Amino acid sequence: MTQQAAELSPETVLEELKKNGVTHVVWLPDSETNWLYLLMQAEPTLDLITVSREGQAFSTAAGLAVGGAKPVILIQNTGLQESGDSMRGWVMGMHIPVVLMVGYRGYTRHGDNTDTAATYTEPFLNAYNIKYYLIENNDDAGRITRAFEEAEKAQGPVAVLVGDEFHGFNR
Repeated sequence: MTQQAAELSPETVLEELKKNGVTHVVWLPDSETNWLYLLMQAEPTLDLITVSREGQAFSTAAGLAVGGAKPVILIQNTGLQESGDSMRGWVMGMHIPVVLMVGYRGYTRHGDNTDTAATYTEPFLNAYNIKYYLIENNDDAGRITRAFEEAEKAQGPVAVLVGDEFHGFNR
């Protein structure tokens, strides 16, 4: 692994979003994605839409998509789990192709998760039959594009689990 690939840089994530034509980022602001937020805020091709509860992200993204925009949902795994019914009713029920960039809080690549939020993340996605891709460094960034392709094909949500949220996004 190259030195640059040792972490997932927010610049790399932003480039993947731009490459895939994302017009809006729907999210609940958090401290873990500060560097990505600063880059997105400065990017003139992106509109940032903040929500007050994670469940609102799904109805907001559905509305944007119906209106012709291409949103991405930036959410933590805890918020995703809390939002299951909203996700089911809005983006799944309406067949909205959307990528969920999920902060994989508590994840460690060694299986000794530091938080039960990580323990339940993949089983939660499996229960909803949502395909997902894990990204941990810049070498994995192409999986973001793959997720956008899969979302279009499935006409529903596809998740990207961001396993490096405590490193690359927090400089």
